[in-house]
Amino acid sequence: MKIVTVVGARPQFIKAATVSRALLDAGVDEVLIHTGQHFDANMSDVFFDELRIPRPAHHLGIGGGSHGQQTGRMMEQLDAAIRTEQPRWMLVYGDTNSTLAAALAAVKLHVPVAHVEAGLRSFNRRMPEEINRIVADAVSDLLLCPTAVAVENLRREGVTRGVHQTGDVMYDSVRFNLELARAKTDPLSRLGLRVGEYYLATIHRAENTDDASRLAGILTALERLPRLVVLPLHPRTAKSLAATGRERPANVRLIEPVGYLDMLRLEASARLILTDSGGVQKEAFFVGRPCVTLREQTEWTELLDAGANILTGADPDCIVAAVEQWEGADARLPAACDDQLYGDGHAAEQVAGLLQSESPVWFA
Repeated sequence: MKIVTVVGARPQFIKAATVSRALLDAGVDEVLIHTGQHFDANMSDVFFDELRIPRPAHHLGIGGGSHGQQTGRMMEQLDAAIRTEQPRWMLVYGDTNSTLAAALAAVKLHVPVAHVEAGLRSFNRRMPEEINRIVADAVSDLLLCPTAVAVENLRREGVTRGVHQTGDVMYDSVRFNLELARAKTDPLSRLGLRVGEYYLATIHRAENTDDASRLAGILTALERLPRLVVLPLHPRTAKSLAATGRERPANVRLIEPVGYLDMLRLEASARLILTDSGGVQKEAFFVGRPCVTLREQTEWTELLDAGANILTGADPDCIVAAVEQWEGADARLPAACDDQLYGDGHAAEQVAGLLQSESPVWFA
């Protein structure tokens, strides 16, 4: 059986590494296609090297452009690749333009789609990622849900066929790689940091980077925080910061994007994490660090219910208040947090098994 896997962005590389190992162990022939959505070496190549992901059989080199331009160019080239490979399944991850393009290209060629991280909803359709999730789920035969909340979201939309709660493959990845990171990398010594004495921040979503007032609000908040803020700089964020002409706050240390292993070490050693990334919200939880999310909504609502995450948007007062709340709690997660929210660490094996055993719903 041949499976085509499409990836294009940092979170997808992490998820694919875990599932690809499980597929290899199961004797499945996997063909990897990289759309090129993340084309910076620090956002792409380093993950393939560190996580030992097989090199892509097809690299489309499609980065930049508007959402429509990027998705359309991806679909055109994916159509040709799918016709060449003739896979049994198209495997897609998450909610990027690469996910949407691959799902649409496959289903139009009657290739069944398996969607890892199906059922996530932020309930904000102004987010491009929300549209990508909804459409990918709508055309998928196999909906591989990380949580019970995701299964329930689909049920409320009337989707029950082909739905499976597998657990979260990102949890698998953190369990597998955190000890490896501790043995192989030491970004704290390299950067002159001490455990528990800095905040880690990531800012990359267009809603924050492309809106000058929101970006200014976040920077104002970071400037008011009582500790050093380490900010790995996403290329989009770097461009937006340069356009503002605003000087970097004195307590914010900008660094180049880091690889996955370094990021795990930085997350696990931070006092707390501020982010607009869905993946980093979960990684914070997996390594036991409090999280402040710089958005008005999150698709990972169970983290809010568990008390592990505080939503603030880009309002400086709200951000500072959330950090002060965590500092008052000595930056410890509440006892209610339970990593079983995301499965038992064997989600990738479940995904591989379902791809082998399940028949497509629409194209059987």
